[in-house]
Amino acid sequence: MAKAVAGHFYAVGVGPGAPDLVTLRAVNLIQSADIIITPRSAQTDVSMARQIIEPYLQNQEIIEQAYPMERNLEKTLHVWEQVAEMIAERSQRGQSIVQATLGDPLLYSTSCYLLAQLRSRLPEGWIHIVPGISAMQTVAALSGECLTLQEDRLMLMTAHDLKEVEKALSCCETLVLYKCGKKIAELASLLERHGLKNQAFLVCYAEQEGKQFMTQDLRAAAEGKQGYLATAVIHVGRRGW
Repeated sequence: MAKAVAGHFYAVGVGPGAPDLVTLRAVNLIQSADIIITPRSAQTDVSMARQIIEPYLQNQEIIEQAYPMERNLEKTLHVWEQVAEMIAERSQRGQSIVQATLGDPLLYSTSCYLLAQLRSRLPEGWIHIVPGISAMQTVAALSGECLTLQEDRLMLMTAHDLKEVEKALSCCETLVLYKCGKKIAELASLLERHGLKNQAFLVCYAEQEGKQFMTQDLRAAAEGKQGYLATAVIHVGRRGW
């Protein structure tokens, strides 16, 4: 069983929202680490990562780290540098550090920016990445539909630029869109134009108790406030052998 090693850093994916979807390796590292960093947006007081791992916390030091969620790397770089310096200093003291990350640490994750800063600050072999169940996998499971079969192409992207989303519809058989909460109405119109109205499945706050919302009717979903954590799976077609 994996145990946190003194001085080492672990970027740990904790899945989409349900504590029982956290992997056994993640739990072992969380329970054996000296320090747990739980990210949250600078615009909120709630760390969803902390809520997920709360049942597994013991007597570790918990650092709720506010990260700016701005689309401007110049403005946010100094925050990543400060956190990386703090981690490097704790590592030198011999403390093991876990950053718990919603979903998977390498898919549209805060950990990606932090890892880039840590590589020059920690010894080689002291940085570890533990995969987590992604929103894409979770939404597919909730829909009951296969993501891919035979020669199908799978594409993952954000919904920020719907012109790019429209281009993507001709490049794959299954399209997964992250961060589409603010684009649901426009996305519904796009899918209607392409005859894909009934081929999409939307989940907001997947596996988060009391908040999860699922629908195939994007037009109706657009009438409500669905929030940032919305993922859509669009089945464009199939590409057989």
